[in-house]
Amino acid sequence: MKKLFILITFILAATTFAAHADDVDKSSIDSLKQKLQLTTNDTLKGIIYTQIATEYLKFDKQPNRNVRAYYQTEAIHYTLLALHNYSYYEDTTGIRSSFDDLARVYISQKKFSEAKWFTLQSNKISRQVKDIPNIISSLVKLSAIKMELSEYKMAMRDLNEALRWSVDNKIPALEAVVQQNYAYLYNRLKDYDKGDIAEKRATEIAQQMQLDEQKGITISFDNAPVKGKKPAVAKKKKTLVATKKPLKTSAVGKLASL
Repeated sequence: MKKLFILITFILAATTFAAHADDVDKSSIDSLKQKLQLTTNDTLKGIIYTQIATEYLKFDKQPNRNVRAYYQTEAIHYTLLALHNYSYYEDTTGIRSSFDDLARVYISQKKFSEAKWFTLQSNKISRQVKDIPNIISSLVKLSAIKMELSEYKMAMRDLNEALRWSVDNKIPALEAVVQQNYAYLYNRLKDYDKGDIAEKRATEIAQQMQLDEQKGITISFDNAPVKGKKPAVAKKKKTLVATKKPLKTSAVGKLASL
């Protein structure tokens, strides 16, 4: 009886916490929407759209399936609004981040073909601006998506390229993420020996990074892993001077077909 009482108390506490979190999210979203209505400068609207989308991207914190689905729909809606704004002003950083956010939602919905398309666009932009950490990150994301689509050879190709980028540019944190994803891929292919080797290599890199940190050797990178377990430093968004020019590429025009 005592155990039952403790369990009920825990459930009630968790429910109260979740409800409070919902209230905080709703308050933030309402505040941002009000800010959007008061903003007359179009160059600032993309950022506000993204801020609203960021609140809805917390859909994984919603215990209710219907609320979670609503958050996902709104996250897509406001990210697309942000994307069109960034496209108009040729803000490549905003465009790439929007592609990544859209891919994240579609992955959560198991719409892997859509997620693959947006991740490919993110990868394309990263290559154009020579953003090496994001090239690696998008390749790892692509490999994970292709695993879900059973495109294992293509997933391996993406990881091989990601490994070359991380090794050649001496980014051990991302190399560890790549090795971790090799382990996922090999285990899916039931090649458990190679999976264990990749897992061991990822652990060795992480341990070496810890030793380097203790010795005062700091290696920084500006990306976050997809499926790896190792921490990463969050990327700081660049502030770009907006110029009122239409986007020259046709990538965004394909959005209507998704």
